[in-house]
Amino acid sequence: MRSRVRRAAMHALRAAYDDVGGTDVSCIPLIDKLHAQVLLTPPGWSPDDDASSAAAAEGAAHAGRQVDVEPATAQHKPALAIAHRMWRAATVALWRSDHDDLLGGDAELAGVLSGDVPSDTEVGAWFTERARYVPLRLALRERKTLRLLEGMMGVTEYTSLVDTPVLAANPAKRTQKQLREIHLLLVALVTAFHDAKAGQRLNESRDYARHAGTLASMFEALRRYKVTNPEKMRTSYGKLLFLLQDANSSHGLAAFGPLLKPLETVYTHLERHGGLALLGDELLAVATQCIAADPEKNRSQIQAEIRAKEKAVEALVNKYRSATLSADKVRLALYSLGDNNAYMHQARDPIDRMIRLLCVHFPAAAPENASLSLAIGGGEGGARLSHSHSRQHAFALQSLLLWREIAHEMFKLWCLAEADLLDGSSPYSLRDTGQGLQRVQPARRTERAMRELLHHTQRKLGTWVGSAVIHMGDTNVPNALTFIDKYAAIERILNPLLLVLDAIASPRHQPAQLQSYIALRWHSPTDAVKAILCDFFKFAFDGSGADNFYDAGSCIDGRLTSAWNWCSQVASKPYYPLFKMCGFIGFDGEFQA
Repeated sequence: MRSRVRRAAMHALRAAYDDVGGTDVSCIPLIDKLHAQVLLTPPGWSPDDDASSAAAAEGAAHAGRQVDVEPATAQHKPALAIAHRMWRAATVALWRSDHDDLLGGDAELAGVLSGDVPSDTEVGAWFTERARYVPLRLALRERKTLRLLEGMMGVTEYTSLVDTPVLAANPAKRTQKQLREIHLLLVALVTAFHDAKAGQRLNESRDYARHAGTLASMFEALRRYKVTNPEKMRTSYGKLLFLLQDANSSHGLAAFGPLLKPLETVYTHLERHGGLALLGDELLAVATQCIAADPEKNRSQIQAEIRAKEKAVEALVNKYRSATLSADKVRLALYSLGDNNAYMHQARDPIDRMIRLLCVHFPAAAPENASLSLAIGGGEGGARLSHSHSRQHAFALQSLLLWREIAHEMFKLWCLAEADLLDGSSPYSLRDTGQGLQRVQPARRTERAMRELLHHTQRKLGTWVGSAVIHMGDTNVPNALTFIDKYAAIERILNPLLLVLDAIASPRHQPAQLQSYIALRWHSPTDAVKAILCDFFKFAFDGSGADNFYDAGSCIDGRLTSAWNWCSQVASKPYYPLFKMCGFIGFDGEFQA
């Protein structure tokens, strides 16, 4: 994988060099030598390393090649640095464990994350498999129907009308109510999409087959949009999914016919237009990477990376467009894969940062001092577990690593969760779980994928602290929708916390009053950050959040329950005024975002 992605970085280097070094043909040999440095130096190499030539020579010798590489001059270091960052960003976007420095130089834990490096022939297979679960970005016409359906689902009270205790006790009446409410919604959609006469004809004739294709496409567009934007439509999506669940039941199919169609993914899009070869191209890593803001980058560097990415996109468009696959369709596939990488930057990278903070500030063997010990005791501070410092460190680390795996595979898990929810051969039961009436339904596909991720994490760590029970289709996690919504919320816990920590750690941008408060209460910004992190790693992973070990404790889902319990109690923490002074609003975000 490394050699292939580094070859893709050559294109980034050439584009970057054009920006900083001009296009003088006499510089071509130097560009080739810089290419050799990018391709042959070890992964930990830095563009500012004085030993760059020695590293390149070592890499060349290892590869059995003789390459004459001169040290990069100050004029050419910006181009080399840009290419190096492009390669790092590309690998981080693709692989679970591509951070050689994720844990701040901890070789043992870096090895845990490193995983097996796939060969060049496996890279295309990896992209192909991932593309099967990456939804295609919505076209303009689909966005118009999305707004219509989203508005309608925002005002409907479908679940409140059909999921009631009275109807739960009378299945026949509940089925009648379901069919009536679905009929009214379909008539309203046809009326809004076409005209009043079309809606009136449907209401009188009940000829749903005539509009089945249009309705299924509308529902599919909203589902596809939700998968790529998990933070959006947090209420309307659930109502639509439960409505489709009832429409796809035996009674619903008999009344309305099929109203579902598979999600349109990048793979199905390219397969239909004969463009699957695109998924094996080495430039795909650069063309679909996420270029994020970085305090260490200036504006010109970011712009140079953007231009390099755009050139990679255009190169792929020119290479793979054909009579059946237009240039716009190629771009649509590339941008959709890029959306997946952007989501991972938003959801997975915060977990990477928390892992690094845990390993840098809290050594596993022993704490820096007594105040930074992660040891917890049952009954102290609401904790339900009793762990020593090293055991709590391992418990928090393995929880974060599992969350990272889940965030990395979130699109796949979401597609499997939808398949479980809308499986007509696996009906749900409406019953009181202690949290109101819930649709309890098995989720075999999602549970199988979750167990694979858990076993992958356990193999990497070698040992496991606490329970490995996964709740799915029971009173704790009634169905796949509850599961996917629960784990999609991890970023809503970590991102606000990291924003506060970043604000504390940046004294240059702090008002004088805040600096004085930090100095008076915690002596330094570093001490304030450590105090907050210590409390988080202790009490966000303490088994709290329920009154028994089955609902919380150390099980897989109980760990996230404990984290949410910590969020609910943050207002009572001694550092909460500091949170507010740093602009903290809340953890849960906007439901109508």
